[in-house]
Amino acid sequence: MDIQGQIFGLTCSMAACAGGAWWFVRRFSQARHLLDTPTSKIRSAAQGYAEFYGVLHPQGEEQQRGPLTSTPCLWWRYKIEEEQRSSDNKGSSWRTVESGSSEALLQLDDSTGSCLIDPRGAQVRPLTREVWRGSERHPLGQAKTGWSGFFSGSGQYRYTEERLHAGQSLYAIGDFRSSGGGRQGLDLASAKGAVIREWKSDFSGLLQRFDSDRNGQLDEQEWSRVQLAAALEAEDRHRQQSTQPAQHHLAKPSEARPFILSCAGEDELVRSFYWQAAGAVVLCVLGAVATAWLLGVNRF
Repeated sequence: MDIQGQIFGLTCSMAACAGGAWWFVRRFSQARHLLDTPTSKIRSAAQGYAEFYGVLHPQGEEQQRGPLTSTPCLWWRYKIEEEQRSSDNKGSSWRTVESGSSEALLQLDDSTGSCLIDPRGAQVRPLTREVWRGSERHPLGQAKTGWSGFFSGSGQYRYTEERLHAGQSLYAIGDFRSSGGGRQGLDLASAKGAVIREWKSDFSGLLQRFDSDRNGQLDEQEWSRVQLAAALEAEDRHRQQSTQPAQHHLAKPSEARPFILSCAGEDELVRSFYWQAAGAVVLCVLGAVATAWLLGVNRF
């Protein structure tokens, strides 16, 4: 084996070993996060990383529509690929020319309450997935399935559309936060500071309210009145916020934890992650064996 071939082989084998190790750690860690996080009810869930089961419901009469099929839904993701043929016309590959996903909030309901989900940054695994082909950059009408899809299963472009629909079950795990409903305590110093900063943005209005001697400045006594008024305003705002109904939100965690929205349940997800982790171990071992063999060949 020439030196260039050995270098190329070593690069590939070491990359396979490192990539397999990384993928094993990632998938195994995700599986453990899912297993170690107990399922919660929306109304009584603790703040922070949480896991829920529920049913998707529309927030109003207006729904999203899939960009390729125009099918009403709550969430969508699509991809348009173009077939690229090799120069000898013996092979081909697919190149993504357009893709996107919905960023509209989802509403998850369980037996105790509702939670709004921001899907940005989530691993979304929907139940509905349609793939078909056509000759136009953008498909015309509904996806071709069944016999119509069989007879028209060719074309330069391949379309993929995935959707979440109202009434579908959803497993969700991510960062859970609630506001209103008296759930949040008052940090008076922080809240007072926020009020004062807000008032300072309109300094002329602040002077008009608290500059009693009209000299264009706030002396110590006047500043004390500003702080007292800001504290009272902060308490009043907190009291008003506490009377509002509790609102629950789920979003991407700031830490490196899984954020998953899936129509498949936890058991199915964990099983999938473990199988992928096992495959990653095999890839890592094969890469290590190949690396050792190539180094041995080079030595002798």
